[in-house]
Parts: sequence; C-alpha cells; structure tokens
Amino acid sequence: MAFPERFSNLPEYAFPRLRALLDHHQPGGDPVAMSIGEPCHDLPPFIADVLNAHLDGFAKYPVNEGIAPLLSAIQGWIKRRYGVELTQDRLMVLNGTREGLFNAALALCPERKGGAAPVILTPNPFYQVYAVAALAVGAEPVYIPATEATGYLPRYTELAPDILDRVAIAYLCSPGNPQGAVADRDYWREMIALAERHDFQIFADECYSEIYRDTPPPGVLEVAQEMGADPERVLSFHSLSKRSNLPGLRSGFVAGGPESIRRIRQLRAYAGAPLPGPLQHVAAAAWNDEAHVDRSRALYQQKYALADRIFAGVPGYEGPEAGFFLWLPVEDGETAAVKLWRETGIRVLPGAYLARDDVQGNPGRGFIRVAMVTPIDELEVALRRLRDSLYR
Repeated sequence: MAFPERFSNLPEYAFPRLRALLDHHQPGGDPVAMSIGEPCHDLPPFIADVLNAHLDGFAKYPVNEGIAPLLSAIQGWIKRRYGVELTQDRLMVLNGTREGLFNAALALCPERKGGAAPVILTPNPFYQVYAVAALAVGAEPVYIPATEATGYLPRYTELAPDILDRVAIAYLCSPGNPQGAVADRDYWREMIALAERHDFQIFADECYSEIYRDTPPPGVLEVAQEMGADPERVLSFHSLSKRSNLPGLRSGFVAGGPESIRRIRQLRAYAGAPLPGPLQHVAAAAWNDEAHVDRSRALYQQKYALADRIFAGVPGYEGPEAGFFLWLPVEDGETAAVKLWRETGIRVLPGAYLARDDVQGNPGRGFIRVAMVTPIDELEVALRRLRDSLYR
C-alpha cells in the first residue's frame, strides 16, 4: 500500500515525544504538570446556567458559520478590545483555533506563487500546526529564528526578495508561544507593509492576547485598519481556551476579509466540524463578559511577579511580556526535563520539541517551556523546586 510522503519528515508530536522521554523514569516527587498550556483557573461562573438553558440544541445540527448571538458577541468584543467594527461576513466561528489555523491554509494558500511552490513563513520555535498546514498544501515551510537576538520575534523583513515574492502566508503568534514576546505597533506596521509589498497574507495567532503584565498587546486588526490595508491582507485568530479558561470548549474564531472568510466557510461546509449549538451559546456568553477575564489576568500578573522573584539572578532569565509560559535557559532541554522529573516530579517541555533545526542548530534546544497554569500556591512550591534542581 502506498502512503503519502508529505508528512513523513514530521517529528513525533511534542507530548507523545515527552511521554517517551520521561515515562520510563520514576518521578522524584508528586507529579506536577507544567508541560501543557491547560489553564487551571476558575471557569466563568455562568457556564452551567447557559449550557443548561440550551441543552435541547444537542438534538439539532449546529450552524457552521456560527449562530447570530455568537457572531454578535464576537463583533462586540472586537469593537471593545480593538476599536474595529466588522460585519458578520468577516467572521467565522471555529472548533478551536488549531483547526482554524490549519484549515485557513487549506482554504487560502494558492497552488503556485511566483511560478513555483508557495512559501509559508513560520517563526522558530512555533506552534506546530503551522508546519503541518504548510506541508498539507504543498507549500515550502521556511523557519525563521525567533531568538533572544531577534527579540523572540521573527524578522521576516530581512528575508531575500526572491523568497518574499513566493510567500503566500506568514504565521505570527503574538503574544508568542513559547517565549511570551509581544509584537508592538511598529512591528505589525512593518509586517503589514511587507505583506502588501509582496502580496501575501498574515495569519496572526493572537490566542494569548488577554494574558499580559500591564498593557494590552496591540492586535493586527487595529493596526491594519489604522494603515488602511487591504482587509484580505490579515486574518486574526482568537480562542476562549486561554482567555476564559475553557480549553475543553474548543471554541474560537477567525476574522479577516470577506472573500477570505467566504472561502474558509465554504471549505468548512464540506469538511469542518461545527461547534455544537449549546456550546456556541456558552461561547457567546463568554465573549460578552470581561469580569472573569479580569480576575484570571490578575492571577497571571501575580504569577509573573512570583516567577520574577524566584528566578531573580538566574543567568539568562527573562520574564514573559505576556502569555503564561516561562522560557527558561538550560544547557540542554531534554537533559533538564529528565533531571527535573527524576528529582522533583515536575514535568516540563524541552524547547527543541517546539522548533526545527536550522543552519545554527535547533533554537529551542537550550530551553525548557514551563506552563504557569497551576494555582499560585502550588506554582510557588513547584517553581522553587525547579530553581533548586536546575540552577543551584
């Protein structure tokens, strides 16, 4: 039997790979999960009431593009957060943004660009769905370092013109996963101008936009509007997983130009999995409420301060600007993860599992990613044990 070659070079996904690395070792203490970005803060208090009020919706096929109350709630949130007014034909409800980041490439990436296979740009390290999307559409993934030297954001503007002319899509995560870097307005302006000049689309993964220290990160939609850019030039992806502590809801959205959204809707009508109707009502209630988001953000801000205190003086430590990951420097991420598990029971992710090798090696190899998602009292104990194990 013949099988496709396009995914043959994919490494094992990060978490099965982590299990293979750690599970044959005994933990050195009660296990503490800090490898996966699964928020453990309280759920919004209204979830059960909204869900119970709409249970009969499980007896009906859900609306693919999103029910009107959910689209209206998303419109209102974008207006409040970014000052951008969008019509509903510029929105698409997603069954989690991972699905959307993948399917948008299927719907929008051309078969050829500049007479050759298109290029899809990806920061390195990165959220792994970007690479799979590139391979699925027959594009050439080009991995651009996002390291300390670049401010942990990829410098797409420094690429050669012949590569940029072949670019169809550029992925960018801000606030970044795993490093927590934020693209400021100047960065977004340069990116949008570059996309206009070389005729490609920006896929802005903004799922961590509501978790930050002091200042709300600017969004690609507001900067594009300020510049008067082509509405088709940018797509913004958001999620309730991190903002509202609802990763199991699998609810997000993409906002973009009307033609891009039309094409995404068309593809998902054939191949997508719409969010069940009752869950769409829950999502609408979550986008309409900011109080639970403010409470959760305040907890993350306490966690930033805690990490800054605990790792003060650790060479190379940089607290994140936003998001909830620590990107901690070590000699080798796999070695550090094994040592930490065997000595303390703390489970973290080697940074190399989030990156690809380039001419200078793997930019994630000298790091571990630590998810600050546990309750703050447990987090303090875990971070102190981590520091004492790896940096004493």
